[in-house]
Amino acid sequence: MKTAKISGHWGEAMAAEYLRKKRYEIIACNYHTRFGEIDLIARDRKTVVFVEVKTRRDDSYAQAREFVTGRKQARIKASAEIWLEKNETALQSRFDVIEVYAPEGMDTKRPEIIHLEDAF
Repeated sequence: MKTAKISGHWGEAMAAEYLRKKRYEIIACNYHTRFGEIDLIARDRKTVVFVEVKTRRDDSYAQAREFVTGRKQARIKASAEIWLEKNETALQSRFDVIEVYAPEGMDTKRPEIIHLEDAF
């Protein structure tokens, strides 16, 4: 039996769609700096949100959020500082994690999405 592949970019697309449905505006995807990458940058009326997306088949090994280590958080924060320097805004900023669980990989029709606001 062939196992379905799972892609981080697919998970990011699912997370972006989820945020759009919650009335967020997606500002950037895969924003790169010398420190690393921010998967999604979004905003609602009051907040600019820097989002780390973790896609997994399940949480049998660990919850997806557990892969957002302190080192990863520091790199995301450093990248966010660069974005904020280049994109002046009066909005508050926040760091979220979105977990996308897709048991059938990219063939999953309705992945489970867990949005952790103000995760770090």
